[in-house]
Amino acid sequence: MSLSTPVILERILNAPADKIWRAISDKTEMKKWYFDIADFKPEEGFEFTFTGQGKDGKNFLHRCRVIEVIKNKKMKYSWRYEGYEGISYVTFELFDEKGKTRLKLTHEGLETFPKTKNNDFAKENFMEGWSYFIGKSLPEYLEENETGS
Repeated sequence: MSLSTPVILERILNAPADKIWRAISDKTEMKKWYFDIADFKPEEGFEFTFTGQGKDGKNFLHRCRVIEVIKNKKMKYSWRYEGYEGISYVTFELFDEKGKTRLKLTHEGLETFPKTKNNDFAKENFMEGWSYFIGKSLPEYLEENETGS
């Protein structure tokens, strides 16, 4: 698995695009399946931070900036770590699939992060994390919140 190859995950979700859009763009909904982000707006130029934990329990402050927003279709933001070199980009894309929605997540630029002994920035860790969020946490959130659409 080459580090310069982005992590790309696609899932068909049993929900309309506007519901998934709320899940990925509303900070109240995001904390139910993703990270607890204190302030978030799906607006180009909006900067946000959140803390995430590495494999060994170390906390990392994530610093992000929204780069592109096409409501109910696409959101892209930068993703870097306070105190570390490197910058990556996360893109969520939504495609209508006859009443369901195909979510495509791309995380590129991982090769710009430092190669550390504890390997918190290893591509496998990003793959594992995104697989959990997109393959398990988000679908479970959408099922639990079916009545709210």
